[in-house]
Amino acid sequence: MTTPDSYPLVDIALSRRLERAEGVSSARFVEAMARVAPNIKAEWLEVNSTYALFAGLDSPITQTFGFGMFATPTRADLDAIEAFFRERQAPSLHEVSPLADPAALTLLNAGGYEPFEFTSMLFRPIGRDLRLGRPLNPRVIARPIRDDERDLWVETSATGWSETPGIDAMFRTLGPIIATWEGARAFIAELDGQPIAAGTVILSEGVALLAGASTIPAARNQGAQLALLDARLRYAAEHGCDLASMGALPGSGSQRNAERHGFRIAYTRIKWQLR
Repeated sequence: MTTPDSYPLVDIALSRRLERAEGVSSARFVEAMARVAPNIKAEWLEVNSTYALFAGLDSPITQTFGFGMFATPTRADLDAIEAFFRERQAPSLHEVSPLADPAALTLLNAGGYEPFEFTSMLFRPIGRDLRLGRPLNPRVIARPIRDDERDLWVETSATGWSETPGIDAMFRTLGPIIATWEGARAFIAELDGQPIAAGTVILSEGVALLAGASTIPAARNQGAQLALLDARLRYAAEHGCDLASMGALPGSGSQRNAERHGFRIAYTRIKWQLR
């Protein structure tokens, strides 16, 4: 069972680990997109240990990760990153940890950036003795999808997100990408054998990154999300991860649910955009 002593300290080492895991996994996503959808011209660039990624104009991955986390950023670094986005006619966006080098904020402020979004970064240790906040529904089984279930996963994910404009369409493009995304594994949850929920886990740098979980509207409140969480964390622990991480809107239901199941807030990232 997870105890307070088994949680790593919330310090720069933890932030570097979480930020690197997300940056590396996002770069692998961009590489998968470049293989599957070459027309998008997805690319990524590393500038002084910052990952700058382009996965399409509307992609949430089109931004930087790790700015100021691993080295003191310079104006030349920011110029190179801005040129990368400008060449692709994409906005220059930076999601920055509050534990980053203070020079990062100085540069962004002086460079005409403004904050516009917050994300709570949550984490928890994982291992063989995994315990969540409440028992699983025995009628709901969550598992990795088979190769021939990709379309089923896409349809279940899209239906689960159908109440969020634009998000369901995005998930319909992810099936082929996830199939070749290094470290990613798609999961599905079934109620009495019928698919009702879907989610993804990405294994990166020993960290399990949880993303994209949704339940179809007609089958909510049956324990599908808990089953997906349990299955993905156990899968990650079996494949060498000792830590799990996820992002959530501060104060949201997603954050509260994560905290009920052993996650803690590590810090709140701020996303910056060029005015």
